[in-house]
Amino acid sequence: MPRPRFLPDNFTLGLLGSVLLASLLPCRGNAAQLLEWLTDVAIGLLFFLHGAKLSRQAVVAGITHWRLHLTVLAATFVLFPLLGVALRPLLSGLTTPELYLGLLYLCLLPSTVQSSIAFVSVADGNVPAAICSATASNLLGIALTPLLVGWLLLGGEVGRGAGSAMGIVYQLLLPFVAGQLLRPWLGRWVDRYKSKLKLVDQGSILLVVYTAFSAAVIGGLWQATPLPALGGLLLACALLLALALGLTRLASRQLGFDRADEITIVFCGSKKSLASGVPMAKVLFAGHAIGAIVLPLMLFHQLQLMVCALLAQRYRRRAGG
Repeated sequence: MPRPRFLPDNFTLGLLGSVLLASLLPCRGNAAQLLEWLTDVAIGLLFFLHGAKLSRQAVVAGITHWRLHLTVLAATFVLFPLLGVALRPLLSGLTTPELYLGLLYLCLLPSTVQSSIAFVSVADGNVPAAICSATASNLLGIALTPLLVGWLLLGGEVGRGAGSAMGIVYQLLLPFVAGQLLRPWLGRWVDRYKSKLKLVDQGSILLVVYTAFSAAVIGGLWQATPLPALGGLLLACALLLALALGLTRLASRQLGFDRADEITIVFCGSKKSLASGVPMAKVLFAGHAIGAIVLPLMLFHQLQLMVCALLAQRYRRRAGG
């Protein structure tokens, strides 16, 4: 029986199913800890396989692609803050003052790492450059985000920490380096089963979506704000994401990047990190109720995963993947 044309692909159905399952049956307690551990293992395996399947020449080319890296960093730490400030009359009209503060906070955060790279891989983009750009964004965000928050939100100096940076090194960079070192022995096997190993990319995203959305639901995602304010917040997040996706795509084409680099710029330059944002909020806003600060980030995080999953599939189909 042929597949109905209106039916989304299996990955999109899995993504929607993960959100629905997390809303109805969020993981709690020991089950949540087990899934967090499985997610970490899947992400580490993902980066190990990326290291094993990428040639040394491709990695060097990704590291030295400085024009792309500057473009991604400009989108993350210049474009987003400008959008948050310039759109204040509109965004604050859609939400409450507390939620607008949270929207501005998410504009100051670094890009995601694992999901950005997984989406670039699914869309057949420049994976080595994505690894370098997303990692650099997250590492620089340890210093830049507190400075921007202190300047735009708190009006003074704020504390900072290096725990997130060490987590990036242990969970992402070390598996990637290990895969590179073992490539002479594993490279041919990885190339042979490349189509099957893409399930690691997609599976890691589904795990991230389910665990992140479960935590948001348990934390009172649907009860934290009245329905009208939640609807306005969703529109505000959708507007920010649409502008970021459109402007990064336009900039990449105006600057003469090829299709693979455009994919990397779009996915790495339009995302915001929930994994970095929530721990930072606990430190930066110590002594304050951070529920309204992180709620826009939680919604934006779910929205960016959903939209970017669809966009990655669209890029792949256009390339005939």
